[in-house]
Amino acid sequence: MEQQEASEDVTMTRIGQAIMLLHAGDREEARNRLAELWEEIGEDGDAFHRCTLAHYMADAQDDAQDELAWDLRALAAADGLTDARVARHDSSVAVRGFYPSLHLNLAADYLKLHRPDAARTHLGHAAGRAPAPGPRRA
Repeated sequence: MEQQEASEDVTMTRIGQAIMLLHAGDREEARNRLAELWEEIGEDGDAFHRCTLAHYMADAQDDAQDELAWDLRALAAADGLTDARVARHDSSVAVRGFYPSLHLNLAADYLKLHRPDAARTHLGHAAGRAPAPGPRRA
């Protein structure tokens, strides 16, 4: 049932196709497709879709200020997510697992924009939300 529901999420399939274009180096087409999807989803659409799309749209930007704006949208969308919604896509993932990466992306954005204090703040947020290390193995 879970796999069937995930496979029927047409929006995630379309986001995935845009991500493939991005990873293949076609940033402009990836940006175009993600922008079209963003218009369809809307500012108040499904938080999981918005978070995922904004995260990858940030990666598709050529301008650091635009990248920051998209990473901020991804973080805001994550704040509206629930574990139940994430589990509909992948039951092995929890919302709290998104935050370290989202904050690291913001730290990188702020560094590019020569705002080291803001970068440090987000590094601290990332470290504070990182999972505790497991037991050490000998």
